[in-house]
Amino acid sequence: LREFGEVTVYDRVAQEDVAARIGDAQIVLTNKALITAEVMNACPQMEYVGVTATGYNVVDVAEAKRRGIVVTNVPAYSTQAVAQHTFALLLESLNRVGAYSGQVRGGAWQASRDFCFFTEPMEEIAGKTIGLIGFGHIGQSVAKIALAFGMNVLVCVPHPKAGWDDVRFVTLDELMKESDVVSLHCPLFPETRGIINRETISKMKDGVIIINNSRGPLIVEQYLAD
Repeated sequence: LREFGEVTVYDRVAQEDVAARIGDAQIVLTNKALITAEVMNACPQMEYVGVTATGYNVVDVAEAKRRGIVVTNVPAYSTQAVAQHTFALLLESLNRVGAYSGQVRGGAWQASRDFCFFTEPMEEIAGKTIGLIGFGHIGQSVAKIALAFGMNVLVCVPHPKAGWDDVRFVTLDELMKESDVVSLHCPLFPETRGIINRETISKMKDGVIIINNSRGPLIVEQYLAD
């Protein structure tokens, strides 16, 4: 980028310092720093905001549009990595590999009187039902892997996608009631904020696994803890 103009990099910036760091720059690249209406107002030379991530909830997009500021994100850079991580978390929840590894290293299996060593419950993934909230690049990749594992796949999105005969598009209520695993793959919008809350949790099965590889505020954490 330095071939085309002056570039200044700040590794870490406190939110209260964001506007001062931007100053009169025309181009802003951000990941976690919030580009709010107040920041835009303090930085009138801003013409472009590039979010170096998929989620663009760090930018007040409506205000940017009103001011004619272009906003872009990187929607597919992490698709396979996030889908893989979804199943890393799910398989750990079902197989307890971490717990067993720690016990084996600690000598518990060596001290066992039986060859078989069971201290943690393990469950099979095949036949379980996974409910996907969101069905973009990542959600679709998760669905493909889930089908390969022999899972039943439910999807809740505003508009069902053609070509997915092996999955079932359902309402949010149906997904909550039928899923053994609920996996979040939707953006953080006002309508999705707190989508996992007291009401939706009350409809879930006992022992459901909730995986959130999207945005934290999709879940009302106190209700989840309760």
